[in-house]
Amino acid sequence: MKNLIKTLRSVVLPAWLLLAAVPVAAASFILPPEGVDLVGAPNWMHTRHEDTLLDVARDYSVGYHELQRANQGVDTWIPGGGTRVLLPTRYVLPPGPREGIIINLPEYRLYYFPKPAKGERAEVQTYPISIGKMDWNTPLGTHRIIGKQEKPSWYPPESIRQARAERGEILPRVVPPGPDNPLGNYAMRLNLTSYLIHGTNNPDGVGMRVTSGCIRMFPEHIERLFPLVPVGTPVRIMSEPIKVGWAADTLYAEVHPPLEEESESQLRMRFTSLLRAAAYERGVEIDWARADVIFAAATGVPTEVPLRELRVATP
Repeated sequence: MKNLIKTLRSVVLPAWLLLAAVPVAAASFILPPEGVDLVGAPNWMHTRHEDTLLDVARDYSVGYHELQRANQGVDTWIPGGGTRVLLPTRYVLPPGPREGIIINLPEYRLYYFPKPAKGERAEVQTYPISIGKMDWNTPLGTHRIIGKQEKPSWYPPESIRQARAERGEILPRVVPPGPDNPLGNYAMRLNLTSYLIHGTNNPDGVGMRVTSGCIRMFPEHIERLFPLVPVGTPVRIMSEPIKVGWAADTLYAEVHPPLEEESESQLRMRFTSLLRAAAYERGVEIDWARADVIFAAATGVPTEVPLRELRVATP
């Protein structure tokens, strides 16, 4: 454990300090060792009189819903000048192998684990995204990138053209590159019919559930990610509203509202199961009364879970 803490301080903390100093651009972190599950650090800003939370989200490279959850009670459209806004820029890494692209839908966030060049440290990049609407769900499972295109044309699927026609909007069969193209300037195709990771001509929608199933990114983010991702990269799409992880000897829980209708009892069972497994692994006990406050708040911000030393019966 002492060696793990020493490694955490020497590897992860410099990345936290860098993020705090420059809270723009997409987040990129040195990948921590196995057993350390957090990257980044919380940050704050004060709004200008003319700001909305959409402005703050774009300026600081976070998504709308994650910013709203982290600042419950702050007015979206008129937060007011000088309002202190928490930037949700600390993340529990998704469960499972740290490779390729991982998309966690309830988090509205994409993680990319590029293969490091020889002699370089592994890193993780993370970006806010938009995902599919209720009737156009983004498909779960393991997929892969099968093609990439700069300045793509958009070929609206017939289902989308019909849905738009019902609203009195006639879509052409092909939308060429340009300001009217909803794919933006870059697109990466998955091995699923019509599903893409792409840019947008409507960046205000990033961080919301507004697409027809595709993954939408800020234009500056897809421009950065596009040249880094080789064809064949695996893409794992998951729906994990609850993540737990360790940073040194501190346990954190990150709780998001689920996308689909799921009973509170089912979510609470999931929350309890994950915390119990993490606590058992380290030989500690959960302070459940205080942990329940984290569950109920569902801010999406990694929050320290109160722990107690496990009591061992004496003979």
